[in-house]
Amino acid sequence: MIEIERKFLVTSKVYQQQATVKERIVQGFLNTDKERTVRVRIKGESGFLTVKGKSNDAGTIRFEWEKEISVPDAEELLLICEPGIIDKVRYNVPLGNHMYEVDEFHGDNEGLIVAEVELESENQSLEKPSWLGEEVTGEVKYYNSQLSKHPFKNW
Repeated sequence: MIEIERKFLVTSKVYQQQATVKERIVQGFLNTDKERTVRVRIKGESGFLTVKGKSNDAGTIRFEWEKEISVPDAEELLLICEPGIIDKVRYNVPLGNHMYEVDEFHGDNEGLIVAEVELESENQSLEKPSWLGEEVTGEVKYYNSQLSKHPFKNW
């Protein structure tokens, strides 16, 4: 239950043509403590409850536990989340041995596009697509939990 990932800004919308999946995600946070976050998410036709631990110093590794829940349960939990619901569309873009998850944010985070890629080890090499920009791994302001409190429109 350890998540290893890197995060990048996106420089163009070419990924949309390369995506194999496009799905809307609505999520909120029951807890955004710096030691742990508790997230409620509706992704497509499924609901999820996720607990994430604090990241390592590089921002690449952290504990993650996720459990599928019903959409009605997720909708009820979203009602008691902290202020700042995240609304985004996720594109899954395969490249080499990896799957890039590209999030186009809407609402208060409109205009922000971020790509994440999960790795098997912290130093694993990966092929980078042409639309991948600056790496922002470990930059807390790009965490969804922080975007819910300090949205992109206010930067």
